[in-house]
Amino acid sequence: MACCIAQIVADRHTVSTGGEFEVSIRHPRHCDAAPRAPIPLWRLKVSLPSLLVLIPMHPEQLSALQTHFDVAYHPSYHPAPQGWGPDGEQARFVLTHGARGLSAAELSHLPNVALVSALGAGYENLDIAALRSRNVVAVNGAGANAPTVADQGFALLLAAVRRIPEYDAACRRGVWRDALPMQPSVSGKKLGIVGLGAVGRQFAKRGEGFDMQIGYRNRNRRDDAPAHYQYFDSVLALAEWADYLVVTAPGGAQSHHLVNAEVLRALGKHGFLVNLGRGSVVDTAALADALRDGVIAGAGLDVYEGEPSPPAALIDLQNVVLSPHVAGRSPEAEAATLALFLENTRRFQAGEPVLTPL
Repeated sequence: MACCIAQIVADRHTVSTGGEFEVSIRHPRHCDAAPRAPIPLWRLKVSLPSLLVLIPMHPEQLSALQTHFDVAYHPSYHPAPQGWGPDGEQARFVLTHGARGLSAAELSHLPNVALVSALGAGYENLDIAALRSRNVVAVNGAGANAPTVADQGFALLLAAVRRIPEYDAACRRGVWRDALPMQPSVSGKKLGIVGLGAVGRQFAKRGEGFDMQIGYRNRNRRDDAPAHYQYFDSVLALAEWADYLVVTAPGGAQSHHLVNAEVLRALGKHGFLVNLGRGSVVDTAALADALRDGVIAGAGLDVYEGEPSPPAALIDLQNVVLSPHVAGRSPEAEAATLALFLENTRRFQAGEPVLTPL
């Protein structure tokens, strides 16, 4: 009887990235009569699952995805009601984000899709009902970039309250401190958070480092919130209490214009607003009026209605600090977000529960 065993000769990279690997015959060492070299029998090609990417990504991110997927790259902020041709028909996975979303009309052009992921916490433009009707699993990147978002948000709060951009410009013009008004401290104030999710909790943690009192409004009182966090049953009541109101709530119909003219009046002339959630949560026209008329003292914004362009009504106002929806972007945050997406898809393919279902 011949003393030989079948062996796959391939390295891990070849198998994980697709391509060919060799199935050969290799004889065990104890078989003296056996030739030492493997005898190739046939070659097999590994097929990677198809991934349709609908959002802009850095080359490094795409390269990382191509290690695990057959990637079709169609980045656009505009809907694709006609679909994506064969790329859409073959796609098993779709990667988008909350602002780009995925509509029911687009879903009709994805006959083989099994999982759709929003890269990031937001999913306001994902048609969840349509996905569920097709038994398509929906996930997001909740929590992966929360520390970075909170960092940016606190920077916006500090910049708005302490008027950092104004002081910077004045210093460059040769204007010294005696010609400028003093601004209030941030430490020791009342911090109201609208949406105590992953980002809200990270923001509260930073606020505690500034000896701030923490209050919050959530859809439900959080049992896991620290006992000294004060819960409010309305955004209006939270705004009346807070010195600084920070929005970290997701977008969608339920939160549309949650922060309106009445809430801004309640925040008051010494109050500041920071929005890190979605632009649609804040009534832009009401905010512009409040900033212009001194209803509130200032604001720091990273998200806007009608992105990617900030609303024209805000551009010329000096008491608002603007950043172009970059709060969640850093090398560390992008690595963590991508790792979460890959883990969700791995779990799905292995028949395990995904980490962040919607």
